[in-house]
Amino acid sequence: MQVSVESTGALERRMEVMVPAAQIDKVVDERLQKLSRQVRLKGFRPVKVVRQQFGQQVRQEVLGDVVQSSFNEAVKQEKLVPAGGPRIEPISTEQGADLKYRAVFEVIPQILLAGLEGIEVTRPGAEVTPADVDAMIQNLREQRTNYGAVERAAQDADRVTIDFAGTIDGQPFEGGQGESVAVVVGAGRMLADFEAALRGMRAGEQKSIDLTFPPNYGAKAVAGKPAQFSIAVKTVEQPELPEIDDTFCNAYGVESGGVERKPSITCFYMRRELGDAIRSRIKKQVMDGLLAANPLELPKILVDAQVRELQMEAGRRMGVKEASQLPPAHNFIDAARRRVALILLVREIIMRENMTLDQAKVQTRFQELADQFPDAAQALQTYRSNPQVRQQMEDGVMEDQVVDWLLERAKIIDQQFTFKDLMNFGA
Repeated sequence: MQVSVESTGALERRMEVMVPAAQIDKVVDERLQKLSRQVRLKGFRPVKVVRQQFGQQVRQEVLGDVVQSSFNEAVKQEKLVPAGGPRIEPISTEQGADLKYRAVFEVIPQILLAGLEGIEVTRPGAEVTPADVDAMIQNLREQRTNYGAVERAAQDADRVTIDFAGTIDGQPFEGGQGESVAVVVGAGRMLADFEAALRGMRAGEQKSIDLTFPPNYGAKAVAGKPAQFSIAVKTVEQPELPEIDDTFCNAYGVESGGVERKPSITCFYMRRELGDAIRSRIKKQVMDGLLAANPLELPKILVDAQVRELQMEAGRRMGVKEASQLPPAHNFIDAARRRVALILLVREIIMRENMTLDQAKVQTRFQELADQFPDAAQALQTYRSNPQVRQQMEDGVMEDQVVDWLLERAKIIDQQFTFKDLMNFGA
């Protein structure tokens, strides 16, 4: 086998491979001999008859197999690490002639790790105060707000159920009509002028209003245009927060005890969330430092694959079922490049330092995940038996081990935050 390699870009390689005809013919003959022992053609199975019937088909199969095996052998011989499958361009495949083909592919960049010592990390510290507990309890109560009908006029925080119809220049427009639409006054989910018009209205009342859509409104067809709306109020309901009783506590996985269980709620939610927020912020700083010290040329094939994966993830969150409805690919290029670069850098550190996966941490992660469900034992069994979940879990633990390894070498500056400021960071 003869191999020649040409660099056609920073990471693209064009490799030409020649496999002698004798090697191809030998494999074809071996397969035909084997086939002749397995088939019968009108009572006969001589190799000559089998060759006439199946020779071309067998040769094509052999050529495909030889291209694959010779490519793998060639990249190993040339000490290349492909980033993905090659594009194969046949040069010579005629019977009796040497097999020649061209393989075009990208390679994984050579990584010379730098800047692993002294990555600067601000380690946030925060405590959960009684005021934080009260604010969290209030937030949890608001998440389970109930509404009760009232006869008075609507005010901020009330839920108003309305029918409405909008027109522009006397004509209805898409999205301008609704029936039995619930609007929380002052929540900012409708246009400010629209919500303002609901204040003071009572159940059974109707009103017509004029407003103008903002120039930057999401629906471009109506952005910046004046519109008229007729509004009919069906119900006005005031918010009613649940009492902090056993029912409330149980809904959040906390045992009975009402007000006296505030410390349990704090431990169950706030401290866990605080720890996660601190860890997430530290991890981001470590990874940012690693990326800044090790800029990489990235294989396009890997970036494109990550873009598709991010598109699919976004589509699943949005409930999209058709590929044509996925968010545009260009929205994910920067995130995909970051993810690919970190995968390559983390993998290089793992190999260089001969790191091994901490299985105990993997099991702990599985248990933490399962503990969020009523039947933790069943959830644990389900997650452990799912190969995809297991791989994701192991990858996450391995990445955290790398982060911990880098933190041991980082320059750490401690800084105090309030619980609120830390939890709102980046929000």
